Amino acid sequence: MRYRRFGKTNLLLSVFSLGTMRCLASELEAFQTVQHAIAQGINHLETARGYGKSEQYLGNILRTELNVPREQLHITTKLPPTPDADLMRQWLDESLERLQLDYLDCLAIHGINTWEHLAWVESPKGCMQAVREAVAQGRVRHVGFSTHAPLEVILAAINTDLFEFVNLHYYYFFQRHTAAVELAHRRDMGIFIISPADKGGRLYTPPPKLEQLCHPFSPLELNYRFCLSDRRITTLSVGPANPDELRAPLRVAHQDESLTPMEVEALRRLETQAENALETDRCSQCYACLPCPENIHIPEILRLRNLAVAYDMTDFSQYRYQMFENAGHWFPGVKGNRCTSCGDCLPRCPCELDIPALLSDTHQRLNGLPRRRLWQ
Repeated sequence: MRYRRFGKTNLLLSVFSLGTMRCLASELEAFQTVQHAIAQGINHLETARGYGKSEQYLGNILRTELNVPREQLHITTKLPPTPDADLMRQWLDESLERLQLDYLDCLAIHGINTWEHLAWVESPKGCMQAVREAVAQGRVRHVGFSTHAPLEVILAAINTDLFEFVNLHYYYFFQRHTAAVELAHRRDMGIFIISPADKGGRLYTPPPKLEQLCHPFSPLELNYRFCLSDRRITTLSVGPANPDELRAPLRVAHQDESLTPMEVEALRRLETQAENALETDRCSQCYACLPCPENIHIPEILRLRNLAVAYDMTDFSQYRYQMFENAGHWFPGVKGNRCTSCGDCLPRCPCELDIPALLSDTHQRLNGLPRRRLWQ
C-alpha cells in the first residue's frame, strides 16, 4: 500500500480509502470487510449520515472489534449542507454518537451540488457556523466537501477557501472535472476520487469489447492506474460489499508510478476505438450546448451514448441513464425523449452534431426501468 499527503490536512492517507456505503448487508460482513481493509494497509474509512446503518456499524466495529490504535486510522463522515446551524449541530452530535468517537479526522459537507447549497455554506449563520464551532472544540479536525455538481459550482466551492479537501468524480471515462482537480491541487487541497469502479464505468463487470481493448490489463485496473499515476490525486474510494471485492484494488495499491508504455498504448487503443466507432457522431464533451430550455443534460446523455456505441458499455450507460428524473440534484436533468427539437443547441455545437436525433437514439438504446441512488 502506498500513502500520500492529503493536501493541507497533512494526513497521510492510503491511496485506496474504504467507503462503507455498501457495507450494509450485516454488521458481521461489515466487520469482516473493515478488518480485511485495515489488515491490507487501508487507513482511511469513510461513511455518511445518509448511508443507512453504516455509521452505527462502523462505530461498533471501531469500539469493540478492532485492535488498532485510534490514531492510526483516519475517519471521515459526511453531512448534508443546510442553512440551519442548529440542525448541523444536531447532526454532528448524532454522527459522533453513532460512530462512538470523540472526534472526526475529517468532516465533508455531503453534496454541494447546486448554487443554493453553496449559498447555504457561505452564509455566516448557515451550517458552517456549527462546523467551525466543532473544529474549535476539537471534535472535527479537517473540513472538506463532496460534490456531484456542475463544474462551475465545484470551482466556486473550491475558491471559497472554506475547505481542505474535495471528493469528486474524475476517471478515464469522465474527465470533465480536470479543471477542478488542477484548481484543488493548486490550493493544496486533498483530492479524493469517488467511486472509480462503479461510477467510473461499472468496470468490475466490463463488456468483452472493453476487456479486449484494455488487454493485458483489466478495465478496472487500467482506470485505477489512470488515477493513481496522477500525483495530484491523494486517494481513490473503493466501496466493497464484502472482503472479496477488495482484491482488485489491492492488486494495484503499490503501483502509483507514472503510466507504463503498455498502459499508455492501451489508453491509446481506447481513444482510437472511440474515434472509429463514433466518427462524426462523437460528442466532444465541450458542454457548449448547455443550457437546454428543456433541462436536458445533453453532454451527459451523449457521453453515455459514446460509451455504449464505442465500447459496448450499454449496461453502465443504461444504469446511469435510468437515473435521470429519479435522483434529484444528485443526477439532474431529464431524459432525451423530452427534446422538442427547438434547435437552440445546434448553432452552439462545434462538432455540428444533430443533437435532437442523437438524443432520440440514446433514449431508444438506454431507457428502461427508473433507478435511484443506492443509499436512497
